[in-house]
Amino acid sequence: MSSEALKNARRGEGGYALVGLLALMTVLAVSMTAAAPSLRQQSMREREQEAIYRGEEVADAIETFARAKNGQLPKSMEELLEGVPVGTKKVQILRASAARDPLSSTGEWRLLQPQGRDMVAFQRALQLYMGGRQIPPAQGVDAWKMRYRVQITGITDLGEEGEAPPGGEDDSTNASVPFVGVASRSQRASVLTYYDIERHDRWVFTPLFR
Repeated sequence: MSSEALKNARRGEGGYALVGLLALMTVLAVSMTAAAPSLRQQSMREREQEAIYRGEEVADAIETFARAKNGQLPKSMEELLEGVPVGTKKVQILRASAARDPLSSTGEWRLLQPQGRDMVAFQRALQLYMGGRQIPPAQGVDAWKMRYRVQITGITDLGEEGEAPPGGEDDSTNASVPFVGVASRSQRASVLTYYDIERHDRWVFTPLFR
C-alpha cells in the first residue's frame, strides 16, 4: 500500500472513530436527560424522609417539655434546644439539626399555635385517615393534651377556601407565643405522603395525637 493510500485509510479510521464518539456522547446525553427527573425525585424523597424524622423529633421534644412544665408549651425553638431541668441540671431534649427544616430554604420551621387553622386541618386529616373515627382522648400524664385539641364532631372535605396552590414558601414570622407543633415552610407538593397528606406545609408534627 502506498504512503498516500495509508494516509487516506488512517483518515477514514479517524473519521469513523469520531462518528462513534459523537454517537456515544449523544446516547449518554439522552440517558442523563431521561434520568434527571428520577434523580430529582429521589433527592426530594430523601429530604422528605429526613423532614419527617426531624419533625417527629421536635414533636417528642414538645411533649417532653410540656410534661416537665405541667402542660406549659414552649414559645420558641431555643427553649426546646435549652432542654428541661432534671434536678440541678438541664437535659437536652432536641438535637440542633432537628431544629432545622430540610425542605425550606431558610431551614426555619413554622411554629403552630394550639387550635389554629393548620392544627384543625391536620386533626381532620387524621380522622379521615382513621376512617372517620374519633381520636381517643388523652389520659393520665397526657391529659394536658385535651386542652389544646379541637373538638371536631364531624369531618368534611379538607379543601379550604382561599388556600394557596402548591409552590413557593411561607415567609411569615414566627410569633413568640406557645406552640404545640411545627410544619415546613415549603408549600410544594410532596413525593411521599404523611397520613395521606401530599403537601409539605400540611404535614404537622405535634404530640397532641399520640
